[in-house]
Amino acid sequence: MSSTSSIQPWDVQRLPRADGSVFLVTGGNAGIGYFVAEQLSATGATVVLGSRNPSKAEVATASIRSRVPDARVRAVRLDLADLSSLRTAVESLDVECLDAVVHNAGVALDDPPRRETGDGHELMFGTNHLGHFALTHWLMPLLSAAPAARIVTMGSFAAKSERLDLDDLQSRKDYRPKRTYGRSKLAQMYFGLELDRHLRAVDSTVASVVVHPGGALDALTPSRPPVHVRTAGARLCGAPAALFVQGKHAGAWPAVRAVLDPTVRGGQLWGPRVFSLRGKPQREPAWNHLTDTSIAARLWDASRDLTGVDLGTILSDHRSCHCE
Repeated sequence: MSSTSSIQPWDVQRLPRADGSVFLVTGGNAGIGYFVAEQLSATGATVVLGSRNPSKAEVATASIRSRVPDARVRAVRLDLADLSSLRTAVESLDVECLDAVVHNAGVALDDPPRRETGDGHELMFGTNHLGHFALTHWLMPLLSAAPAARIVTMGSFAAKSERLDLDDLQSRKDYRPKRTYGRSKLAQMYFGLELDRHLRAVDSTVASVVVHPGGALDALTPSRPPVHVRTAGARLCGAPAALFVQGKHAGAWPAVRAVLDPTVRGGQLWGPRVFSLRGKPQREPAWNHLTDTSIAARLWDASRDLTGVDLGTILSDHRSCHCE
């Protein structure tokens, strides 16, 4: 990767080259994940879209190739709601090392009833957090084989006003879809920061960074037909909101910078510059509740028990084995 960003202001329109690198973007077939994949593809890296829907992934792949000449982009089937499938999904990557993964995929439900994954976990918490927790376990050998890999976790501004209920992580007692979604994203952010503490404890070369997209609206997102089509009406209605929020293409910028910029460090939080809602990506202080390491540690232990994977053990086993 280029070191130019260490001596020049970061330019979202002129990304450093990353030829030879391999990046995985979960949920890379739509929304912010699509734009993360499209932007990373322009760096010369190989970008793999993790998607539970092969036909949507094929459409997204074709869209990226139509916009990025010679894009090295492909897809693998990845269903974060099915924990038993994740090991096979990682094997299907068919690479010797992985330079970065962007934990972006997510489920957001607006209305009851409460739904569960096949493993019996509340759907949003089970997919958004537990799925990525388990996926990290299976990816760690590939990440540790890279010289300086990044794990980038996509949080949400919606998580800023939420607090975890460690006694009801599955929202069995009181299910409210929007709150449950915000808490699932908060759990992801706690995990991303706690993961970096574990990585530092074993002197790993892998770094874990947490990002959020600010306010990202479809109405302010440029069209990428047929992945996303913005109508003239939507553009008109969304215009006033552009003073405060942005499109999903811009919501991708913090994650893209966290993957590419060599000045980014593990354990950091990155988001949009203007009131954390819009603008170019910058580092921001960790939100007060995210600094509570006791909650993060308890969530880690609960996630280990719920997924049946011991991420701590595999971190110790894969700390210093690199691709040549």
